Amino acid sequence: MEKYRSLCILFIALTVQFSTFSYVSAKRTNIFTDQQALLALKAHITHDPTNFLASNWSASTSICEWSGIACGARHHRVTALDISYLNLTGTIPPQLGNLPFLSYLSIRNNSFHGTLPDELAQLPRLEYLDFSFNNFINLEFPSWFGSLTKLRILSLNEITFSGTIPLSLGNLSSLQELILDYNELSGSIPTSIFNISSLQTLSIYGNQLSGSFPSIIFTMPSLISTDLSDNGLSGGLSPTIFEHLPNLEVLYLYDNTFVGEIPSTLSKCRHLQHLSLANNHLTGAIPKEIGNLTQLKSLFLGLNSLQGVIPKNILNWTRLQMFSLYQNKIQGAIPKEIGNLTQLKGMHFGYNQLQGMIYSTLITVAV
Repeated sequence: MEKYRSLCILFIALTVQFSTFSYVSAKRTNIFTDQQALLALKAHITHDPTNFLASNWSASTSICEWSGIACGARHHRVTALDISYLNLTGTIPPQLGNLPFLSYLSIRNNSFHGTLPDELAQLPRLEYLDFSFNNFINLEFPSWFGSLTKLRILSLNEITFSGTIPLSLGNLSSLQELILDYNELSGSIPTSIFNISSLQTLSIYGNQLSGSFPSIIFTMPSLISTDLSDNGLSGGLSPTIFEHLPNLEVLYLYDNTFVGEIPSTLSKCRHLQHLSLANNHLTGAIPKEIGNLTQLKSLFLGLNSLQGVIPKNILNWTRLQMFSLYQNKIQGAIPKEIGNLTQLKGMHFGYNQLQGMIYSTLITVAV
């Protein structure tokens, strides 16, 4: 009997303790916590030239009525925070990680500086994150971005991130857009990024990346646009890369140090509209298979060491508007068929070994 009584007392004590814990947890994740997190952000703003926060964010009104804030209809919790383009100066407080229902976060085009607190990794519902065009100078790329597994959009343009791109970004299985332009990222591009089957846009323009173009072993039907220009990428372009990118529309690889020939398998990207391989060290002839890219609107192959002649099946490029072969070693006559490309608005064939004239109802170009 005494043993039974002791067990009952223990059960009641545990029940009370669990109830207290549940109450405290619930209390920690109520609308008051959301308010405190946003007021902490306001307190970390040192310059607000339009008085946006000063005139809108007040503890005397519901945070769901604050400008730049949206709340969910069901839970009435903060789901979106957008304070972009306000010329704000300040830092990001760790309390911002106490917004468990937040799915949209944008502080784009301000002057935030300092560090990005690790507590931001505690935003489990975050789908959209844009910290672009701020002043997080010499800040190493945080690996905890990879823990935000619901992210669909990650935009970190011109933040001056340093260091390498973390392998953990490959964990973002729902990611659709990854934009890391104009930073100071170095090292190689993690192959894990090309395992994200949902990825549509990959842009890492204007960094200090090195190494080769990552191998792609899985077909990526979702990938539409890839821009890896203005880096230090090297090596050859593997023919197998393009076999896995059937719906690619934009491919920019200019201003790198790629070598070797242009793979004929590029023709597998039948939806390609914009292609730039300019300012590399590419050699060999322009593969005639490129003529099968009937959707092309712009083609830039200048500043390489390409040889041979211009393929005559360029007649298939009925949508072509811009065409550059500037400063290569292309020889022979300029195909008269170019004059039939009625959408063509500009071309540059200078500094080659071409002969002839181009006559068109729109333009006349002498080389």
